[in-house]
Amino acid sequence: MYELLCQNETVNAQNHMEKKVETVDHRSSAGQGQEERNVQVIHQPHPKTSGGVLSGAAAAVASTLQSAKDAISKK
Repeated sequence: MYELLCQNETVNAQNHMEKKVETVDHRSSAGQGQEERNVQVIHQPHPKTSGGVLSGAAAAVASTLQSAKDAISKK
């Protein structure tokens, strides 16, 4: 889980816009306490891409989740 702290937009060396987000990463493991650490996430949109990579990844995740659901329900 992330908690948004600060966000700013800049132009990078390739003359593209990028958003830098300062946030806190909250993690916890079974049997362990919650760990928090400050992180910086940089979003770099690429105007020449169509989003096809993300669409394909989303479809693969959906397919994997459905396969897992099917496997569990057949027990």
